[in-house]
Amino acid sequence: MNEYAVVTGPNEVRIERLLPGPIERVWAYLTDSDKRGTWLASGPMELREGGRVELTFRHSNLDTQKAPTPDRFKQYEAGKTQIGEILRFDPPRLLSLTWGDPGNSEVTFELTPQGDQVHLVITHRRLANRQMMKGVAGGWHSHLTILLHHLMGTSSLPFWSIFIDLEAEYEKRLSED
Repeated sequence: MNEYAVVTGPNEVRIERLLPGPIERVWAYLTDSDKRGTWLASGPMELREGGRVELTFRHSNLDTQKAPTPDRFKQYEAGKTQIGEILRFDPPRLLSLTWGDPGNSEVTFELTPQGDQVHLVITHRRLANRQMMKGVAGGWHSHLTILLHHLMGTSSLPFWSIFIDLEAEYEKRLSED
C-alpha cells in the first residue's frame, strides 16, 4: 500500500490507509460529528442516501500543538463550511458524498476489515484541475495522519505543519506529465 495519494483517473486521486479497528470505530470517525471534528471537519450528517452533509473545517482545532496558519489560508481561520449530499450509504463499509460548493466533486470512503485493522480507501473524483488534485491529495494525507494518531491514542504534529511539509512532495509526485 502506497503511503501517498495516487492519480487514478484524469480528475481523480486515491489514498489508502490501514487503520486500527474495529470497522465500527473507524466508521464512527467518518460519520459522528464530534469524532470527525477531531481529524477532518465537524457538522451534521443525515445518515441516509440523499441526506444533507454540513462540514465545518477548523484546521487549527485539529492541533494539540499550535502552528501558524499559512497566509493563503488565513481567511478560513474562523472556519469554512461546505454543504454536500450523501450519494451512497452502506454502513459500515461505504460512504460517498458530494464535496465542495455546490457539490462540484465527490468523495468515497470504502472500509474493509483486515483482521483487527481496517483498510480505508478514499477516492476523490471530479477534481477541476491538476492544482486542485495536488491540494486535495496533500489535504487527505494530512487529515489521515491526524486520524491515525487519534485511533492510536497518540499526538500528532499540527495540521498545517504536516500539510506544508507534504506540499512540495505532492508538487513533485503529481506534476504535469
